[in-house]
Amino acid sequence: MMETLEGGELCFPQLLNTSCRKPMRPHSEAMLLYILLSSISLLTVALNLLVIISISHFRQLHTPTNLLLLSLAVSDFLAGFLMPVEILLVGSCWLLGDLMCALSFFVVFIIISASVGNMVLISVDRYVAICDPLRYPAKITQRRVKICVCLCWVCSVFYCSLIQKDFLGLSGRYNSCIGECVVVINYIAGAVDLFMSFIVPITVIIVLYMRVFVVAVSQARAMRSHIVADTLQRSATVTAKKSERKAARTLGIVIVVFLMCFCPYYCVSFTSQDNMASASSDTFVVSLVYVNSCLNPVIYAFFYPWFRKSIKLIVTLQILQPDSCEANIL
Repeated sequence: MMETLEGGELCFPQLLNTSCRKPMRPHSEAMLLYILLSSISLLTVALNLLVIISISHFRQLHTPTNLLLLSLAVSDFLAGFLMPVEILLVGSCWLLGDLMCALSFFVVFIIISASVGNMVLISVDRYVAICDPLRYPAKITQRRVKICVCLCWVCSVFYCSLIQKDFLGLSGRYNSCIGECVVVINYIAGAVDLFMSFIVPITVIIVLYMRVFVVAVSQARAMRSHIVADTLQRSATVTAKKSERKAARTLGIVIVVFLMCFCPYYCVSFTSQDNMASASSDTFVVSLVYVNSCLNPVIYAFFYPWFRKSIKLIVTLQILQPDSCEANIL
């Protein structure tokens, strides 16, 4: 009887000497986690799919800024698809093998890297739009944005391949037992990753948005005091359009939420002993990254009327009508 109970605590009962043990977690707690993560996964996939369809389908939305939002929505959409992997890790028993363990972490790293890159591009876009509005149409073109987005994803794949090349070639080597999924990055690679994936881009984002905030506040004060009409160059030389400032405010909220969700992930990754991240022990901080992917389209729904209108057209299947892509939703 004791052997049966003991075997029931193993991830692989048939492997008594090499199998990992399941954690003694209350059934109600495990079910709550499963339901919560499953709901976030479905909501993330559905909401970001709406963003992708909206920006891809309606021609009025084919702007440089929205192309960046489209790229971010793609990374968030993929993150939503990976949430079931996180659900598998809630029980701490990895049942998909060492290769899938390595690949899952590899894809997660790519998505995180691409998300950070997209945030940097969004910050640059808002900086130029607010601080140099006259040259914005010439500097930030759709062609240049498409090239930058493609480079962002290609560089993310290449960069993550370099960072994880040792782990990908030796998947499972650092597992203490069968049924464990652990990624190990050497100290040098971990330090480089922290610097390149977190410190540098976050510094760029904060500096650019501080500049945007200062300029936007000064422009608003100038408009209220009517200085713009007399002493400044009247047009958009100094004063950005109201819509541009609103977009900057909305995307600023997106970036603040991004920092709140991603900072714990990088802090835990950096402070983990021997740079070892156990999937089960880091469930909370990794879940925050996925929650960020769900929150982005929610923010759009609150602040972008075009997103709410496009959702209505999509849900009511009006996008299936001829020439629906030419609809006026702005």
